Amino acid sequence: MQINLQKKTELAMRALRTLSTDSATAGSDLAGRIGTSLNFLSQVMAPLVRSGWVTSDRGPNGGYRLEQTAVSLLDLIEAVEGEIPTNRCVLRGSKCPGTEACALHELWLGAQEALTAELRQIPVLST
Repeated sequence: MQINLQKKTELAMRALRTLSTDSATAGSDLAGRIGTSLNFLSQVMAPLVRSGWVTSDRGPNGGYRLEQTAVSLLDLIEAVEGEIPTNRCVLRGSKCPGTEACALHELWLGAQEALTAELRQIPVLST
């Protein structure tokens, strides 16, 4: 089993944590503080803005402001990377066909549910 998260997810976590200590930050300052370019910062921040956790102001004096103070690791991963697929077969590496379950199907579903529940409990930000 392998879990691969994008660099964008790590940067989004850094951005949220940075904004939690300084709730309004200029884009160029935030990019420097989380270790990315200003151009890539907009890609990192877009899912956070779409989720309503952060607001952005455009223009030379624009920046980002934290709006949501409670975000779980599962919320962050799904906002940045999309929903965690729960029907992916661990043996076949593709969608598990419902008619021909593999030998690990039920065990793997249980493990996925446990992982998802655990990720839901890990705060990236907490009130």
